[in-house]
Amino acid sequence: MSTPGDPKGTPKAQRRAVLSGMLASAAAACVPIDQSALGRLATRLRILEAASAGGALGAAILDTETGQSISHNGAVRFGHCSSFKTSLAAMVLARHASGAIDADRTVRWSEEELLSYAPFTTPRLQQGATLRELAEATQKTSDNTAANVLLRELGGPEALNQFWREIGDDVSRLDRIEPALNHVPAGEVRDTSTPLAMARTLAKLTHGDVLPPQERSQLRSWMAETQTGLKRVRAGLPENWVAGDKTGTSFWPGMGSLYVDIGFAEPTGRAPIAFAAYFRAKDTHQRVEPAAEALLAEIGKVLVDFARG
Repeated sequence: MSTPGDPKGTPKAQRRAVLSGMLASAAAACVPIDQSALGRLATRLRILEAASAGGALGAAILDTETGQSISHNGAVRFGHCSSFKTSLAAMVLARHASGAIDADRTVRWSEEELLSYAPFTTPRLQQGATLRELAEATQKTSDNTAANVLLRELGGPEALNQFWREIGDDVSRLDRIEPALNHVPAGEVRDTSTPLAMARTLAKLTHGDVLPPQERSQLRSWMAETQTGLKRVRAGLPENWVAGDKTGTSFWPGMGSLYVDIGFAEPTGRAPIAFAAYFRAKDTHQRVEPAAEALLAEIGKVLVDFARG
């Protein structure tokens, strides 16, 4: 029922209808409600999973200043899909800043190395690109060939694992390259992280001291300019907030569908927030499903309330 001044069809009424539907689903799934402030926010994440028609949701939202967080399935492993590319880009910047590599060195790749999704590396086949350009492309366009070339040049998945361990992430792991790393059915350990581990890593990369200020700013800029997540978590954030992310999506036969979104948000007047969200739908989709992206957008709304206390 609409109320005076809140006609049906308005955004406020639509949000109320969505919330009512989710609460009904939660009740049907016997989701208990924790009445503490953070508990209520965490319960909203559980409600989202209960309303997802049998999907599995993992999410973590982290205050980069205090370390306070909320999560649902925060210690459960989910596949990276393309979301590992943010850490890969950060590793390029970190290794350059330390003098271990020259990020402005030009490298080349063969036509045989080109994968089906290579929007940057296909037109640059003859010219090649610097490691820095490949890092930017793998973050902003999710170019799969760019990611593989970077891994080839920097020491393979093992090098990224070492980088994660160096910054205190002993959970995240990469075992394969594109495209095989996208085959991560439930229960798989290879090429996975957990929501809490990745949120903590994102906090360190985007607003911690892992990268010097210039490189840290560069990474955040690349993430903010990435367009693939505009319908996911960032869709639930206020338009005046600065935010950046990296998505991943896999429709590998036999494992359902996996939607990933990791990133940061900078609310006005308070410390930045890091987030990591993973949704595994039970069905193998043929294309990106709006309902799956809308679920991740709801996590953005939970993030807003977390930031506002």
